[in-house]
Amino acid sequence: MPGESDSSLGLFQKYLANRNIFKNREVIRHSYRPQVLPHRKPQINTIAGILAPALKKETPSNILIYGKTGTGKTASVNFVGSELEKAGGEMGLFCRVVHLNCQVIDTQYRVLAQIAKCIEDIEGKPSDKAKINIPFTGWPTDQVYSELKNMLDETKGVLIIVLDEIDKLVKKSGDETLYNLTRINSDLINAKVSIIGISNDLRFTDFLDPRVLSSLSEEELVFPPYNAPQLCDILEQRAGMAFLEGVLEEGVIPLCAALAAQEHGDARRALDLLRVSGELAERENTGKVSERHVKMAQEKIEADSMVECISTLPTQSKAVLYAMLLLDQMGKKIFTSGEVVQVYRELAQAVDLDILTPRRITDLISELNMLGVISTRVVSRGRYGRTKEISFDTNVKQISGVITTDPRLKEESLMGMDINHLRGLFR
Repeated sequence: MPGESDSSLGLFQKYLANRNIFKNREVIRHSYRPQVLPHRKPQINTIAGILAPALKKETPSNILIYGKTGTGKTASVNFVGSELEKAGGEMGLFCRVVHLNCQVIDTQYRVLAQIAKCIEDIEGKPSDKAKINIPFTGWPTDQVYSELKNMLDETKGVLIIVLDEIDKLVKKSGDETLYNLTRINSDLINAKVSIIGISNDLRFTDFLDPRVLSSLSEEELVFPPYNAPQLCDILEQRAGMAFLEGVLEEGVIPLCAALAAQEHGDARRALDLLRVSGELAERENTGKVSERHVKMAQEKIEADSMVECISTLPTQSKAVLYAMLLLDQMGKKIFTSGEVVQVYRELAQAVDLDILTPRRITDLISELNMLGVISTRVVSRGRYGRTKEISFDTNVKQISGVITTDPRLKEESLMGMDINHLRGLFR
């Protein structure tokens, strides 16, 4: 408020005065590209060997790369791609790598237009004829493909197209984009194209036409998860550049590595734990990062990911989850899927939602369990058969706060819900 501080720094002054923890915190963010990738030399050498023909103006084989999140797939491909471009530059060759995130660029038109834009943006184009300025919307896809083909031929070089999270593209738009890209070499005269697909989903190829699959997966490479000692090495490497000397207590890096190793060997999770631990210590002005900060960071990251997960759920899933919250409010800390169905029906009527079948509700409960929002277990009731018991093992208030941001499930929309009436259903 005006007048409370003579400094324009105001609210931030006390934080700026805190003891420094970081030397360069950007080093432990996902966007940082390290020059050395510990424990990925075999995979890097394999990718380099497959792409090496590009330096002889030959077409490299297409590659499909699989592996769980945080196993170094993208970082390894980026590293090899950067080295390939450097080597091509030294040899006077047009040899470029275009990296597309298919979670964002998820239609055939966008993929083709973005590849064209990347070619336009490359400095030292062999010919200004390649500059066509394909719009991001409005042209027939066949025209975009034709113009891209002409642009590629003008380069007289080799283009490596990296489709990161390729499964997202296939699931949204089918395999037509991949079909066109895998056949583009037969339409080119002077240029060559190779495709690298990166996926966390080993089963996405089930969606592909056999002809596309055989063309795309000429080489396949699986990245294994990191174990705890390997994660320690990665964190040690980054910590030396990211933190001031002596601020990390001895057990911090091993604990971050152990916790991330439990999460399928995810290096991203390990780096997030280390960074958030440092940020929490910095805010506390302790001057040291301890194991206590790591445990606090784990809770914070899990809570943040839970909020993001719940906020992106469809309204029907949120309604099923809200029915469980109402059961919790009634004092039922453990409840059955049958009870959830009863409360859900009352809730759906109150907010004018289409009422799902019990089977579909059970499917949504299973999905929520897989996401870690709830816990379920099947118990035997003897001659009455088996039933599914459900409970929350996370912050119920936090879940409620996220759900009620949905316009259909705001508290004012639920004014007609009578908790006492619901309690009567289970007496």
